[in-house]
Order: sequence, then C-alpha cells, then structure tokens
Amino acid sequence: MNASAKNLPHPLRMTSSGFTLIELMVTIAVLAIIVSIAAPSISTQLANQRVQSTAATIANALKEAKVESIVRRQNVTVVYTDTSTPKTIKLRANNTDIFSYNISDKSTVTQTITPSTVTSIAFQPNKKIVGGATVVYTICDSGSNSETPKQVKLTNIANVNTISAGSC
Repeated sequence: MNASAKNLPHPLRMTSSGFTLIELMVTIAVLAIIVSIAAPSISTQLANQRVQSTAATIANALKEAKVESIVRRQNVTVVYTDTSTPKTIKLRANNTDIFSYNISDKSTVTQTITPSTVTSIAFQPNKKIVGGATVVYTICDSGSNSETPKQVKLTNIANVNTISAGSC
C-alpha cells in the first residue's frame, strides 16, 4: 500500500500541521507583555539581594574581628574604605592587615559611630569596643530606590545585629 497525498480526501489534504505567522506573532506579543511586567520585580529582587549580601559581609567581618581579638589577645581594628575599587572592610592588628572583605560597588554603606569622638572601631580581647563606641552601618543599593535598607548594629559590648531599618 502506497499512501500519498493524492489518495487522501480533499479536506485532509488542505490542512497544515504547522503554525501560522499570526499565531507566532501573538505568542511572542504575550511573552513580551509577561516579561515587561516581571522585569521591575526582578530588578528590585536583585537590589534587595545585593543589600542583604553586603549586610551579611559587614556582619561577618565584625564577628571575625571580635573573634580575632580574643584569639590574638590584642586589639583588632576594623577599617571601612569606600574610596577604593572595590570597597573593602579590612581587619588590622598591629598595623598589619589580617583579612579583607570586598563589598559590591553598587552598595552604598553609611557608617555612624557614637560617640563622635571615636574615629575607628577596635575590638579588645575582653569582648568590648575601644572607647565604648556603638556603630551603625546603613546599607542601600545605588542601582534602585525601592529596596529595603538594612542596618548592621554593633553595640559597645561587641554584639552584632542585622535588622531591616533605616532610610536611603
């Protein structure tokens, strides 16, 4: 038996099994609308993720400085530098860098030290901050205004807390 298109009834010969150009264009248009609705949400999510990552990096650096001061039995100073590329947080003991943490260039970090007479953060081996200072780091994302800012708070007894607060 030889099956060919000539042997099929007329209605079956005329049907096509592919897509028409109009069907493809409608499908692409619907996909474009869905992507345009989802794109702002994705960029906000990425900004929030950068803020969260930077806050975690700062909190980890502060906790590491606390531990290093206890282990080394000497003061460990935390130095935040936002003028270099990439932005860094360095841990120093005896004017020697111990560790360095990089921060995203899109993150904006504001450091507030209280009292204002204290100019640097130094952890003592007795688990306290030199000068009884408290520090608040407010983290925002420079690429978006809709993210939730985070704050990393360091108390005078060297407790580190991360909260969603502050303003950009």
